[in-house]
Amino acid sequence: MRDPRYDILFEPLQIGPVRTKNRFYVVPHATAMGMPALDEMIAFRKARAEGGWGVVCLEETMIHETSDHAPLPDPRMYNDKYIEPLSRVVAAVKEYGALAGIELAHAGASGPAINHREHPLSPTGKFPHYFINPISARTIDRQDITNFRQWYRDAALRARKAGFDIIYVYCAHNLSLLQDFLDTRTNKRTDEYGGVFENRVRLLRETLSDVKDAVGDTCAVAVRFAVEDRRRPSNITALEDGRRVVEALADVPDLWDVNVSDWAWDSGSSRFFEEGQQEPFIDFVKKVTNKPVVGVGRFTSPDAMVSQIKRGVLDLIGAARPSIADPFLPNKIDTGRHDDIRECIGCNACTAEVMTYSRIRCTQNPSAGEEHVNGWHPENVPEAHDPDASILVVGGGPAGLEAAHTLAKRGYQVSIADAGSEWGGRLVRERRMPRLSAWGRVVDYRVSQLQTMPNVNMYLESPLNADDVVGFGADHIIIATGAKWRGEGVGRHHDEPITGHDLPHVLCAEDILNDNVPSGGSVVVYDEDYYYMAAVIADRLAKAGCKVTYVTTASDPSPWTHNTLELVHVINSMNEAGIAIVVGTMITSIDEGLVTASRLLDGVESRIDADTVVLVTGQISDDELYQELVAKRQAGLIRSVERIGDCLGAGQIAQATYDGRKAGIRFGELTPTG
Repeated sequence: MRDPRYDILFEPLQIGPVRTKNRFYVVPHATAMGMPALDEMIAFRKARAEGGWGVVCLEETMIHETSDHAPLPDPRMYNDKYIEPLSRVVAAVKEYGALAGIELAHAGASGPAINHREHPLSPTGKFPHYFINPISARTIDRQDITNFRQWYRDAALRARKAGFDIIYVYCAHNLSLLQDFLDTRTNKRTDEYGGVFENRVRLLRETLSDVKDAVGDTCAVAVRFAVEDRRRPSNITALEDGRRVVEALADVPDLWDVNVSDWAWDSGSSRFFEEGQQEPFIDFVKKVTNKPVVGVGRFTSPDAMVSQIKRGVLDLIGAARPSIADPFLPNKIDTGRHDDIRECIGCNACTAEVMTYSRIRCTQNPSAGEEHVNGWHPENVPEAHDPDASILVVGGGPAGLEAAHTLAKRGYQVSIADAGSEWGGRLVRERRMPRLSAWGRVVDYRVSQLQTMPNVNMYLESPLNADDVVGFGADHIIIATGAKWRGEGVGRHHDEPITGHDLPHVLCAEDILNDNVPSGGSVVVYDEDYYYMAAVIADRLAKAGCKVTYVTTASDPSPWTHNTLELVHVINSMNEAGIAIVVGTMITSIDEGLVTASRLLDGVESRIDADTVVLVTGQISDDELYQELVAKRQAGLIRSVERIGDCLGAGQIAQATYDGRKAGIRFGELTPTG
């Protein structure tokens, strides 16, 4: 039963000529599916509508060939052949009573248009600033402006014909031609579309009016607008032109969808941004417009949502990542099942796959992106083929917990054992490292679910050897014993151990995770992992009073964090902590008090003082128990065994939870035999 405190979240709201069933709003967000993966797109969006969201929007949908975002597979609406395919998305969303929105966009200089071999467009010619392409954007002329307005109008009419209820004009994330016109850095024009504010806002005003004239009698027209550019100095701020735009166009659109630029700030990870971090920038909007306002803040708590509405910050609770992590979040609030919400951890695994042009995924919700491909539902699982079958999961980290939870939901008799005193595997220690506490939600959700299930037995402080496992007598065994960080330096550029790795002052990530932290002196942290761990360790050591030098063979520190939208924040935080950054450099040997390094490009050697060296070069799977059990199976002592997660191959936590879900769903269909 719904708590009356949350009734306000389920009130309908009028948006122009359409009406929502509640205040839960899936804002446009990328999925890396696009037109080539239409069935995947339909299934993904449909799951959110089924979960109770009142509005479900499609991501940036390009209005013209000059805006093509390839290799990113964005949807398209620049000719009539796209009407029917996208109408299928609309039908799937409306099946559950949600409104369907579409974000019509032109990326301007940020759209390389390489699929169509067009020239990107800009108010005043410049290089594209999103992709690294050796092509200049050409200056848009008067005829181009006329054409641009017609492209938007035509795309809006197509969207209406496809059945969309809310049609966006896009002006955000530094990925929009309209935003380029507002920005004095990118608009150097001297005609009526450049110079003073009234001229720079002209094209946005005209485009909104064009779209409203075309579809405004039946469809709501929304504008997505970044009120502040947080990446670099700009005239677009909540105190300057960001506010002036809202004031000038206050009642033109039917809905204001407001945020900050660019994407690394709008979807800032939990390592660097708290829930609701955009409020200080967007809280003025409702004060200057009578139209509904939607915004985001990685909201997962219904109390935080209610607060946003009652304090007059937002009318609609926007979500991208929380709706990915739990498509059924609204329904769970509606039915009083708050403890069942899979809270977004803000790790940005979802953005990483978009940035690498692969299907969206989620650490908390392994079904994200798999709704069509694997037929995985975010809540429902197939019934057990044999409810009396017993399963033993060895290892209580993300993979083991997810496998146990999935199997228990199916109805199997599940036991899970871990040698440690806490559940969580790798996250027992990682969640205590700087900036990683939110990641512990992966463990908390699954443990809380398992603890309520009568068909689950949970055993901590239970180290098991192969004979113990055989004696347990389970029908099937899943080994999820994780991985350990290497200590000898073998990594991307080291096929053999680093000379000096066995000296007493050389540590590895395991040591720091176990709180074996030097209290001072000079420390070199060597990163060949390329994700978060080395930077997190450097941060931990800097906080302990060490003088830290971060060395990596990559051309950027923590390069994978480019894909999680964290790279700029990683660099800023390292600079603020006084951590020296050395890139493109390999450690060749370690001696007492120093390391010898070699620059990759030219082999020039250098020496760096180091009272302590921490090697973060990769992990190795802890699969000894699994290998022993394979031998037991071959001897006929157990029926079946499989390994999952880091025990199978060390990787991201999102891969571990995916492996756990896969093991849980597929058991009984094709039982692994080791």
